[in-house]
Amino acid sequence: MKRDEVVALLAAHDALATRHKELASSHAELAAVNEELTRQIEWFKRQLFGPKSERRVVDSDGRQLSLGEWANGDQQAEKITVGEHVRQPRSKRHEEDESELRFDESVPVEEILLGEADGEPGAEVVSEKVTYRLAQRPGSYVVLRYIRLVVKKKDGTLSCPPAPRGVLGKSFADVSLLTGIAIEKFRYHLPLYRQDQRLKAAGIRFARSTLTDWMQRTASLLEPIYQAQLESILSSSVLAMDETPIKAGRNKQKRRMNTGYFWPIYGDKKEVAFPFSPSRSAGMVRQVLSEYAGVLLSDGYRAYDSFAAQLNDVVHAQCWSHARRQLLKAEGVEPELTAQALDWIRRLYEQERKLSSLAGAAKLQQRAERSKPIVDGFFAWLKRELVERVLLPSNPWTKAAHYALDREKSLRVFLEYPDVPIDTNHLEREIRVIAIGRKNWIFAWTELGARDVGIFQSLLTTCRLQGVDPYTYLVDVLQRIDEHPMSEVDTLTPRLWKEHFAGDPLRSDLERLTSQ
Repeated sequence: MKRDEVVALLAAHDALATRHKELASSHAELAAVNEELTRQIEWFKRQLFGPKSERRVVDSDGRQLSLGEWANGDQQAEKITVGEHVRQPRSKRHEEDESELRFDESVPVEEILLGEADGEPGAEVVSEKVTYRLAQRPGSYVVLRYIRLVVKKKDGTLSCPPAPRGVLGKSFADVSLLTGIAIEKFRYHLPLYRQDQRLKAAGIRFARSTLTDWMQRTASLLEPIYQAQLESILSSSVLAMDETPIKAGRNKQKRRMNTGYFWPIYGDKKEVAFPFSPSRSAGMVRQVLSEYAGVLLSDGYRAYDSFAAQLNDVVHAQCWSHARRQLLKAEGVEPELTAQALDWIRRLYEQERKLSSLAGAAKLQQRAERSKPIVDGFFAWLKRELVERVLLPSNPWTKAAHYALDREKSLRVFLEYPDVPIDTNHLEREIRVIAIGRKNWIFAWTELGARDVGIFQSLLTTCRLQGVDPYTYLVDVLQRIDEHPMSEVDTLTPRLWKEHFAGDPLRSDLERLTSQ
């Protein structure tokens, strides 16, 4: 073979080798992209079709139950001997007799008498049997007709009592109606347009915009109470904070709704506030919290860390539940490592559950003895696994491990402060009212409307936390606030209202008529 041919073959070989390396590298990149996209698709499937609860139920013997098999299906049901035969016991859901319907004294009861003894000669009633049925009337409205007598006195002058004072001035809406509309929308998430439909079905007609106007004016009356409650929350030594989106305000140029955010905060007195902001920028944390001093508990959003770094009086604690969720994302790729990581966190939660009844120095000591060794072991295990295992930076488990390690200092704060919870789950439970509302009334047409949503939800959610009936509360404060001293407006927040006014609340005229 000639020299030129050999040189050409060698050149072709080198070109093929180079091309092979390029293809191998491209294949590896495509395989990594395919793996990541597959993981994302599986994640979206779980979000759409999988269970939403984070609770993980582990079968004691590792065996999954077959279709139609109950957890106690292999246990022989206890048999009951009755007379001359044996029968199976009734299911628990059928044990309660229909006559044992549970209701309190506030539920009206209408009696219907069946049967009579008069038609039978010599018959007499010896006893009675009672059967209950729970019935419902369609939503009803009442028009209060005030008759004001004009009296002519001996001196010829005329006198007439003034018209009853309304919460919204000369508006024809009674306080009971304003409260009912607010409760329907913000507690039971019934949009105003559906309430308007129900009013029309009951024979009452006025412009739908009137309902919106009533809610805006009612929110303005409640705003001082909301501000007082916000100040009470910001005086807490431990504060939990999060953010959740809402469509608010119309972008005419892009022909869509803008995205705003509620920044819910939960204080240490069982009070919640939902401040609204048109953006999620880091500056909004400073605007909402102002000069707050204490422990701030949040998720991993860097805006909170930036805020805490600017103020020496703020200690930033982070949520273990969010760290756990990051690890769960890696379950499909690294099931073994994920299982071990979740086991560490499960043991930490078990210890915290055992310490829930403690407080102060006793809880701090028990955390040092029980929880701290688990936290130390978890972070040491994470660092060791990252060193010993060869995992790509794009691997979901690598990302989750770095998420936790980057926040190790903040995740350890609860070990130093006994009143700091291990996660923000208590706050996330209260955010559900916003999420459920978004699925019903979908958006707020203006940013002002979103602010009003935050005012109502702050007070109604706190009512539930404080064990206060929201209807009784709103009927009282809407009538009381006009004459209440501004310097004592904090006593109208649900927490303090329960102490000062719950024993003898103001009622609506409709309730007074009904009770007579």
